[in-house]
Amino acid sequence: MRTLVTMLLAFFGTLVHATERPNILFIIGDNWKWPTAGILGDPMAKTPAFDRIAREGVLFTHTFNPVPSCSPTRSCLLTGRAAHQLGERASLWSAFPKDTPIITDLLREAGYDVGFSGKGWAPGNHAISGWKENPVGTKYADFADFHAKHDASKPFFFWLGNTDTATKAGKLPYLDLAKQKLDASKLTVPPELPDCAEVRDDLMNYYGGVMKMDEEAAAAVAVLEKSGQLDNTVVIYTSDNGWQMPRGLANCYDSGSRVPLAVRWGKQLSAGRKVDDFVNVADLGPTFLELADLAVPREMSMHSIKSLMLGEDINTIRDAVFIERERHANVRHDNQSYPCRAIRTRDFLYIRNLRNDRWPAGDPDVLFLHGRPFGDVDTTKVKDFLLSHQGDPAFAKHITLIFGKRPAEELYDLRSDPDQIDNVAANVKYADAMKQLRTRVDEWMKGTSDPRVDPANDDWDKFPYYGKAPKKE
Repeated sequence: MRTLVTMLLAFFGTLVHATERPNILFIIGDNWKWPTAGILGDPMAKTPAFDRIAREGVLFTHTFNPVPSCSPTRSCLLTGRAAHQLGERASLWSAFPKDTPIITDLLREAGYDVGFSGKGWAPGNHAISGWKENPVGTKYADFADFHAKHDASKPFFFWLGNTDTATKAGKLPYLDLAKQKLDASKLTVPPELPDCAEVRDDLMNYYGGVMKMDEEAAAAVAVLEKSGQLDNTVVIYTSDNGWQMPRGLANCYDSGSRVPLAVRWGKQLSAGRKVDDFVNVADLGPTFLELADLAVPREMSMHSIKSLMLGEDINTIRDAVFIERERHANVRHDNQSYPCRAIRTRDFLYIRNLRNDRWPAGDPDVLFLHGRPFGDVDTTKVKDFLLSHQGDPAFAKHITLIFGKRPAEELYDLRSDPDQIDNVAANVKYADAMKQLRTRVDEWMKGTSDPRVDPANDDWDKFPYYGKAPKKE
């Protein structure tokens, strides 16, 4: 009898504990860069849902992805590990081996209802690794669909993977919307891109996609509000990497790696607070576990930001973030990657190009996306414009910045060059900064068992690439 009573107490204790744990709504954009949000000061960005999350919660001002590429960042999020610790998952269009704990499985095992809509872990081939469904979980039409069907006695984790900010192979589905809703005279063309009609159309379409993304986020928040669950739900709103414009996606520059992040959690957070500490998007993996009151497995090398959210982490200084990349698309001869390791501090961006004899944007004689060269630069109107003006000296600087080969090391002084245009790595004035940043990258690589510590290691080039180039137009 005593045993039965003990079991019942344990059961009901677990049930009560489960109901106390917060729900988690994770909104992750696809190729949405800092600072394109209204609350971040961009007059072209209409993001009332993101702005609300930031006003009623915490806004993180220095958030960067672990890899400026979709599925590798999502791999890091799910595993809570650095990309170079994940083998082939550090590259786009990989498999997803079942060799390490992932946060969605751990949450499900702990009693969470788990689901996603839109883009989960992708692009890649999870089926070849034995997954019967996406590693993120069961797919639903949208958050409202999941919310109507999920077990209300359980807390939930939902991954809302929006793709409206991704380019559509050079098409402009949101251009008309943007022209109707936005003042094109406020559009600013960044210095790495030419100021021409093509780039202005690409940028207007991007801002139209930002509006559509935010509308989906607002709809999900409205479901929570209507059900009375908003304040017991941690709403985390961010992006997997920077935008798809040239020199963005697949590049360690800010336009490819810095992203917005805001978190709302009812009365648990002080409304309107800003956190300037550096955060890696992959830190959200162990953060989800801590929010659910779960232990973070020892395999996870990233660090929860729960205490930062709550304003408790005042002794740990996060003054930098490490960024890396391996193979993005299969756009070089012999399946070669373009490996980089980088550190971003408040004052500097240091990039180490480990195979700088290769073309960073893809080989000029390997035709990939829609029959175009330089395949690591996705198809946009501005890419086509630059390719058609390769002999025009008026655009030589832009073409070199985007398509040209790069030195073994790059250093940008963000105090005078926030757009990261002028590489000062060879300037003796920065010798001390170079030494310090080199040392920090070396220590990080060694401390996290990065296979690239051995300069001859090109194992990533041997991993299968499961993507297929789209058909020519």
